[in-house]
Amino acid sequence: MWKGRFQQNTAETVQQFSQSISFDWRLYPFDIQGSIAHAAALKRAGLLSGEELELIRGGLESIKKEIDDGTFTFRPELEDIHMNVESALTAKVGPTGAKLHTARSRNDQVALDLRLYLRHETDEVRGRIRGLQKALVDFAGRNREVIVPGYTHLQRAQPVLLAHHILAYVEMFERDMQRFADAKKRLNQMPLGSGAIAGSTIELDRQYVADLLGFPGITHNSMDAVSDRDFVAEILFAIALTGVHLSRLSEDLILFASAEFHFIQISDAYTTGSSLMPQKKNPDICELTRGKTGRLIGNLVTMLTILKGLPMTYNRDLQEDKEVLFDSIDQVKAVLEVYRGMIPEIAVDARQMREAAQDPGLLATDLADYLVRKNVPFRRAHEIIGKLFALSQQQSRGFSQMTLEELRHFAPEFGPEVFDMLRLERAIESRTAIGAPSPKNVAAELEAWNAILQNEP
Repeated sequence: MWKGRFQQNTAETVQQFSQSISFDWRLYPFDIQGSIAHAAALKRAGLLSGEELELIRGGLESIKKEIDDGTFTFRPELEDIHMNVESALTAKVGPTGAKLHTARSRNDQVALDLRLYLRHETDEVRGRIRGLQKALVDFAGRNREVIVPGYTHLQRAQPVLLAHHILAYVEMFERDMQRFADAKKRLNQMPLGSGAIAGSTIELDRQYVADLLGFPGITHNSMDAVSDRDFVAEILFAIALTGVHLSRLSEDLILFASAEFHFIQISDAYTTGSSLMPQKKNPDICELTRGKTGRLIGNLVTMLTILKGLPMTYNRDLQEDKEVLFDSIDQVKAVLEVYRGMIPEIAVDARQMREAAQDPGLLATDLADYLVRKNVPFRRAHEIIGKLFALSQQQSRGFSQMTLEELRHFAPEFGPEVFDMLRLERAIESRTAIGAPSPKNVAAELEAWNAILQNEP
């Protein structure tokens, strides 16, 4: 392909090995957007006439339409999206097209394209997270009175409201929202004008370009600007952690939908059957999501590994940033979209959940707290209730089925009012501290989340 210092054509195997057009073609709208702004800066610097600027702008817009319509032919021998667009532009408008790359390198060009792309995709991902949050809050609101066991170590621990359990994921996804917004602030810096490494002797008005492209800031070190992919790693981390949260939600849904729990049923539209066993209804969407999380984490590790050994400044290794980035964005958007549709179609078995929450062990801590309020030291109360629970298990009797005399055998501080402590509703209503799952608290949280989500598109 290249002329100049090279006297041989690039080997065909090398062309295939080094090309990136097979995946970086998707940067085309941002590459063209950046090129139009760059052309405007060349015009402002007196390097293009008004007529030439309009010729370039029209040619680039025509190329964009061809790509939009699927009629553009990408040429692998031109390596990447930048050279494909530039070559097509020159073919359309003649020698004027060859002026476009003045004071610009593919190094700062791709840095710009990636930032423009991620600025757009960050908003896309955040929009899908918001959609899932809305689905979860609606689901929690419809099931606000349902009591379910809370678990630690996958063992029944204490009773909670199902809505409180679901809102925990809304909180997780809100942190993801904040991480993407925070990462966007750092990636939203304009690198064009950094050249290959040291800018250019042809000085363009970088602030003008930044204003045209809507960047609030400009990079201040040309060497860092062309080699920086921190913003890619940050977005991949935010995606990977979102994937971890989706995977944890998936695991809960998989367990709750099992015959052993039988707390929920996932809609037929979001499950699959077995090729052999006719009775099966498998939570494949949840399992695929759990599996894709490993892929998202792997993409982050790939990016960090690419970066860790690079000397200053640009190195071709950085071409490998795009496939992992595109893949992670595609996967997380797909999962968020399918979950937004799946959550509203989950049916809850409130009776089964309540029956599980009647496990007397779930109120053991409440009894210990009762004794503490009777001036029994907590460690002593803990030991007493532990022995009482052992008897309960031995005799297959709940605490409420024991007599007051039996309870007093373990601690004389027990009074007749203790049996009121053993009502499930009373146990839930007593959890009134900020962040605890009392009905009043959960209702307030639902109201707050609905207000947040209704104020956004």
